[in-house]
Amino acid sequence: MDKKRGNVWIAAAGLVVNEADEWLVVKKKYGGLKGKWSLPAGFVQPGETLDEAAIREIKEETGIDAEIVGFLGMRTGVIRDEISDNMAIFLLRAISNTITVQTDELFTAAFLSKQTLKKDAHTSGLLRHLLQLEPFHYFPVCDGLNPGEPFGYTKYRLYFNDSKN
Repeated sequence: MDKKRGNVWIAAAGLVVNEADEWLVVKKKYGGLKGKWSLPAGFVQPGETLDEAAIREIKEETGIDAEIVGFLGMRTGVIRDEISDNMAIFLLRAISNTITVQTDELFTAAFLSKQTLKKDAHTSGLLRHLLQLEPFHYFPVCDGLNPGEPFGYTKYRLYFNDSKN
């Protein structure tokens, strides 16, 4: 068990697309994705929504500012029969282009074309799956709905399929 996170891990990742239709990808220095192209991602911090965590992680790892387009999907699994490992994956639009790599965690980061990622032997399995799914069907954010004061939410987001994308 990870003492900091306990046995339930909640993370967020972002598939960031720029104006050239390239994807923002990173090569991590650690873990199962070491040396593989993957999505910028990280654990949700107290006081954050999942989408805020995705935006923060993208900024911290790559220096890129991005805005949420919608919710793409969820990865969930159990590690060694004891750790619930969950990651929400969001689709985002890049609103800046200059990459600043967080060298403590990453070898590199880049905007790469889908063709380049398809051909690269270092593209992660999740990215390969996303490449097959495109064009994406995503769940847009539904703003303006909050269950009310009795629940005590200071932030609240819903993502539902509106059949428009």
